[in-house]
Amino acid sequence: MTLDAEALSAIGRMAVEMAGLAGREMSAALGHALAVAYKPGRQGEATLRDPVSEVDQAVERLIRAHLAEAFPDHDVLGEEMTERPARGSPILWALDPVDGTANFINGFPMFAGSVGVLHRGVPVAGAVWCASSHALHAGVYHAVRGGSLYFDGTAVAAAFNPAVRRRLGGFADASASRAPALWEPRRTGSAAIECAFVAAGLLEVARFEHPNVWDIAGGFALVRAAGGEIRTLGPDGWEVFEGFGEGDPATWRRPVVLGRPEAVAELCRLSGEADRPEGGGAPLA
Repeated sequence: MTLDAEALSAIGRMAVEMAGLAGREMSAALGHALAVAYKPGRQGEATLRDPVSEVDQAVERLIRAHLAEAFPDHDVLGEEMTERPARGSPILWALDPVDGTANFINGFPMFAGSVGVLHRGVPVAGAVWCASSHALHAGVYHAVRGGSLYFDGTAVAAAFNPAVRRRLGGFADASASRAPALWEPRRTGSAAIECAFVAAGLLEVARFEHPNVWDIAGGFALVRAAGGEIRTLGPDGWEVFEGFGEGDPATWRRPVVLGRPEAVAELCRLSGEADRPEGGGAPLA
C-alpha cells in the first residue's frame, strides 16, 4: 500500500477530527460522576496506579467506528480494546483516547486524547488534543510527515528566550534528587501532553521509561514536524529513532528521549552514564 500526498492529507484530517472528538467527549464528561475501574498490574496484582474511566472506553469505540467506515483496510491499536481489524496492514492507527486518566478523573487539566498513524512502523501523522496548551486553552496539536506543526490549524513556531538559562524538562520522577540538574523538572502525568509540549517548545526535553506505542505515536509526529529529535535506548546505547520496526508495534516498549537536538544529545549522554551498571545507581527518571 502506497501513501501519496493525497492519502496522507486525508489521514491527517481524520486524525485531527478524531483527536477533537476525544477532546469534546472529555470536556462534556467533566463535572459528572464517572464510572472508574483500575487495571491489574503486570503480575495480575491489585493496583490503583492505572485507572480507566467509562470515557476512555466510549471514546475509543467512537473513534474505531469512524475509522472502520473511512479506512476499513487500516489496522487499529488502542489502549482500551484488543481488537485489531486489519492486522498486518502497512497503516496502523495508534489510539490513546484519554492519556492522563488519573488527571482526568480528578479534574486536573493535564490530559489528552492522542491519535497517531504509522506507515510500515514509521509515524506519518499525529493529532493530540490537549486540555491545556501554549495558547492557554484546549485544542489539537497536529502534523503530517513533511509538514509543519499546527495548533487548531495555525502554525506553531517555538520561540526560545535566551534570557532563560534553565529550561523545563519532562521526567517520570521530577524530584530534584533524580532529575538532571540542567533542567527544571516537570511531571505532567501524560506522555502525549509532554510530546506536544516538547514540540511546541514549552518543554526543552523529555524522557519516557517504557511507553506504549499508543502513548507516543501521535506525539512523535509532532516532535518531528517541529524539528525535534527522538532517540531510543537499544542494546548498543542511545540511537536515533527510525521507526517502531517490522514487528508488532503492540510489543514495542523502549526508553525514549526527545526534544531539541542539543538537549537530547546531552540528556542521552547523562542518561548513558547512569544507565550503565558501573554508573552508580538507577537510571535517570
